[in-house]
Amino acid sequence: MKPLARILAATDLSAPARHAVERGFRIAAAAKADYCVMHALELDTMDALREWLGEDLTQVKQKIEEQARETLLQQLADPARKHGVTARALIVAGTPLATIVEQADAMATDLLVLGARGGDFLRHYLLGSTASRLLRKSRRHPVLIVKQASHEAYRRALIPVDFSALSVRAIQLARQVASGADIVLLHAYEAPFEGKLAYAGVDAAVIQQYRDAAREEALRNMRRVAAEAGLAIGDYSPLVVHGDPSQQVIEQEQERDCDLIVMGKHGASITEDLLLGSVTKHVLEEAQSDVLVVCGAG
Repeated sequence: MKPLARILAATDLSAPARHAVERGFRIAAAAKADYCVMHALELDTMDALREWLGEDLTQVKQKIEEQARETLLQQLADPARKHGVTARALIVAGTPLATIVEQADAMATDLLVLGARGGDFLRHYLLGSTASRLLRKSRRHPVLIVKQASHEAYRRALIPVDFSALSVRAIQLARQVASGADIVLLHAYEAPFEGKLAYAGVDAAVIQQYRDAAREEALRNMRRVAAEAGLAIGDYSPLVVHGDPSQQVIEQEQERDCDLIVMGKHGASITEDLLLGSVTKHVLEEAQSDVLVVCGAG
């Protein structure tokens, strides 16, 4: 997997969004990547005020843009947050959702970073409709959702795996974004048809043997996926648990004291919304740690 070369962070200039900018600085420093921080201005929505402001509207827009640029430059100049990285500031006119994706595409961004909450276009959302739509639109770029202040490098990354090629990519990207962090590979399973077997009155001991066989197969697949991602035995902690994946990810995040979860998002088809609306969306909403969403091939 190619190294992280270009990182783009989006900010609405609010205090919560600064956590994302600071995390981007830290990752860019470790990866020696180019770092750009953008702010989107929806100035066209002010055209409705032209009736009252007349020609003054142009000056108002110009002043708003100047203030935004000054604020952004001040945030990027703080040496305590820069970790030796010089970030490029970018002010773009347009709706945040569209401009973020457009800039990420134009820059061939390797990682897109944004805050879980903000004071403007992400206000009142903990990965609600706005950020979820952005995740659906971002079909090529991994998206790191930052929820916590960036006081230190990531210590432990939890990576749920389904043994697909996307799982391999998620592991590889996690090792770049959280270099030096302990890695926990998680697979939560429910053996196929076990509910029907119990309903049919099959002996509990037989069902348990069925579960044990499914667990052993999952462990073999986990070792295979880890090896494909370049992990040796001892480089990670394998965890195969029986239960609902959505619940197990959140439970293991807390049990293992993880500060990063790496989730896969398959494809760019109509089923994508359903996938994001189930396990991935549940984790995005309930997790306390930062969440890295890795996209599959479109």
